[in-house]
Amino acid sequence: MDATEVAAYLKNHPEFFDHYADLLAQVLIPDQHGGHAISITERQLGTLRDRTRKLESKLAELLHFGEENDAIGEKLHRLAVSLVAAGDFPAVLAALYAHLGTDFAVPHVTLRLWGINAPQGEEGRVEFATADTATQAFAAGLRHPLCGPSARFEALSWLDPNVRSVALMPLQRGTETIGLLALGSEEMHRFYPEMGTLFLTRLGDLACAALIRTL
Repeated sequence: MDATEVAAYLKNHPEFFDHYADLLAQVLIPDQHGGHAISITERQLGTLRDRTRKLESKLAELLHFGEENDAIGEKLHRLAVSLVAAGDFPAVLAALYAHLGTDFAVPHVTLRLWGINAPQGEEGRVEFATADTATQAFAAGLRHPLCGPSARFEALSWLDPNVRSVALMPLQRGTETIGLLALGSEEMHRFYPEMGTLFLTRLGDLACAALIRTL
């Protein structure tokens, strides 16, 4: 019999160890953590300890992610309250920039709006600076937030030159894209392609709703 056949036999005949219980203590195998031989029972205990450590590590990781999500949710709540309380367009912008810059610690926040009228006296704001057709087409093609190195987005020439990674959120009124909110960081891996975008989607929805309400 080869090793595969032995393993298959033992798997299919668990009663074998009932008949040969002493064999478990007599058979010695190399210890994976040392040079001395140990019994099968000791090896099983060691395997269980290893599995327990891995499960504990995974649980700690899940708890950490849960705490991070709770913290982000609380920040989004504070932002939402401020946006609801903002009575006009400048107040919405002030609340948006303040929370993103302090609560979320985003060093570069840029907003562009098009296809929508500026409030009287606000026409000269940078948010209404003309966006070229490439930028508008790029934003219209986004169905969800997009993250990654800033070098990927050459069309967005209005980004700060020091920015190395960005999160881009299309702002939509119904099916029409009316702007783009860009979060930028000088850290290459602050915003990366594989990161989750659930909270970014909610952030974009909150910002867009508040902007449309005051425009």
